[in-house]
Amino acid sequence: MLQNIRDNSQGWIAKTIIGVVMALMALTGFDAIFRATSTSQDAAKVNGEEITTNELSQAVETQRRQLAQQLGKDFDPALLDDKMLRDSALKGLVDRKLLLQGAADSKFAFSEAALDAQILQTPEFQVDGKFSADRFDQVIRQLGYSRMQFRQIMAQEMLIGQLRAGLAGSSFVTDSQVDAFAHLEKQTRDFATLTLTADTSAVKVTDDEIKAHYDEHAKEFMSQEQVVLDYIELKKSSFFDQVTVKDADLQAAYQKEISGLAEQRRAAHILIEVNDKVSDAQAKSKVEEIEARLAKGEDFAALAKELSQDPGSASKGGDLGYAGQGVYDPAFEKALYELKKDQVSAPVRSSFGWHVIKLLGVEAPAVPSFASLKDKLTHDLKAAQVEQRFVDAMKHLEDTSYEASDLSQPAQELGLKVQTTAPFGREGGEGIASNRAVIQAAFSREVLEEGANSGALELDPETALVVRVKEHRQPEQLPLEAVSAAIRTQLTKNHASDAVKTKGEALLAGLRDGKIPLAAKQDGLSWKVLEAATRNQEGVDPAVLQTLFRMAKPEGKDKPVYSSLKAADGSFVIVRLNGVNPGAAPTDAEKEQYRRFLASRAGQQDFAAYRALLQSKAKIDRY
Repeated sequence: MLQNIRDNSQGWIAKTIIGVVMALMALTGFDAIFRATSTSQDAAKVNGEEITTNELSQAVETQRRQLAQQLGKDFDPALLDDKMLRDSALKGLVDRKLLLQGAADSKFAFSEAALDAQILQTPEFQVDGKFSADRFDQVIRQLGYSRMQFRQIMAQEMLIGQLRAGLAGSSFVTDSQVDAFAHLEKQTRDFATLTLTADTSAVKVTDDEIKAHYDEHAKEFMSQEQVVLDYIELKKSSFFDQVTVKDADLQAAYQKEISGLAEQRRAAHILIEVNDKVSDAQAKSKVEEIEARLAKGEDFAALAKELSQDPGSASKGGDLGYAGQGVYDPAFEKALYELKKDQVSAPVRSSFGWHVIKLLGVEAPAVPSFASLKDKLTHDLKAAQVEQRFVDAMKHLEDTSYEASDLSQPAQELGLKVQTTAPFGREGGEGIASNRAVIQAAFSREVLEEGANSGALELDPETALVVRVKEHRQPEQLPLEAVSAAIRTQLTKNHASDAVKTKGEALLAGLRDGKIPLAAKQDGLSWKVLEAATRNQEGVDPAVLQTLFRMAKPEGKDKPVYSSLKAADGSFVIVRLNGVNPGAAPTDAEKEQYRRFLASRAGQQDFAAYRALLQSKAKIDRY
């Protein structure tokens, strides 16, 4: 198993982990690991390693922000239990510490070079496909990390990822397990449904009921908490008019652009290798024999297929395709560029052995004029300058906003205008208020409660801004008049649903005990019959299918089994299971699919068991 884990530490798994780390790093909350001070009191110890109260506080706050982000308008901070949050956050920190210890005990590690390579290859740190140190610093600064902190966290995430992937990849299932799963998965069922619709037209809701419901559920009828933000916005596009490009730089860029458009030559060759078994003289002699046969008129491609020792081109008659200069061995390339079309070279010695070379074709692409490329080159050269100015301006924006008591000073220093949003709640609003980063910042403790400016928020690669709460509108009780119509509608649906449920349960009981005979119609309603339904049957409510496949198999053909469920629209649905049919034998492809699914599920269970084992053996002290 350990070898499997080590094998999975390279390649796509590591790269996937990096992508996940980049997407989630701002949400993990474990940056507190590196912010603890030596004087912090411990919150727990895991096998002697400390988890500080500072770490725990940061993790609790992160959980609080995550819940606010996930629940949106449904989030009510008053409903959060601080002890529950603390316990949950501490459990996460303990689990993480145990996994890192497990990885260390198994001798997993990443070299500095491997970490460097992952950082260089991460798309989020690249500009025009190449790693940018400025971009790297900009991104990790937005996440709140120094370079060292980021490297430490990334290494930890990669180690945990290795452990998880290795355990999951080591799981397997037997043929009998696959067959048993296939038997259940491909099983079909014959059934019928009878739907009793909730009749809202027969329900009358009084004003007294509405008032009583309003008084009983007063907390549900509150206006939305809202904020109004002031913000200053930094746009990368605004810097393009502030930079210029020299003619000499344009000309240099043009020459670089067209340098890759050099002549391409299509070569074919016959290679005789020089190796431990064939001396240089022997290889040269054999090539000279080939040269003589070519001189007598034999076909080059046929001889290449027969005699060439280059496995990549021999089957294609020696054809190497088109390539420019700098691709081949220098001696090979020199000979190739001295040939005319269809001409064959004299024997040529390269680092691989002896060749005869034939020039099959020459391709000289059209070179675009300077005038046709000038606008593009100008934009590209300006973009490089703009990127640096944008990064510098963002840093200045963040620094001045952190120090300022409002947004007027940073706006003045950067020549920007303070703008104001319309009121919006935790679910967002229009414009910048639709961006999740802005919403999260607006309702964060620092900005909302402490009245601070936010950090620089990068909305996209072209836009950054800083926000400040201008107005905080607390929830207020909505008057009865504003919500009475909604309450009436809800109570009407509830009463109608309760009434049809009572009626449906009586019918269901009668069908089960035989007091009500089964008929094609019950109470004037027709059964909807379907045979051989699968677990993913199209056209059937998933809730009905879930109920259907949980029902016990009928004892006989004329002894159906009944169940029921409440539909989303309030209707009462009776489900009648008539029979269970064995599925068709699975194909080899289906078996393989089932095997992968079961192995993946087993892998997740193995990982959970491994975590439980670590916990059972660990000495964990919580304070």
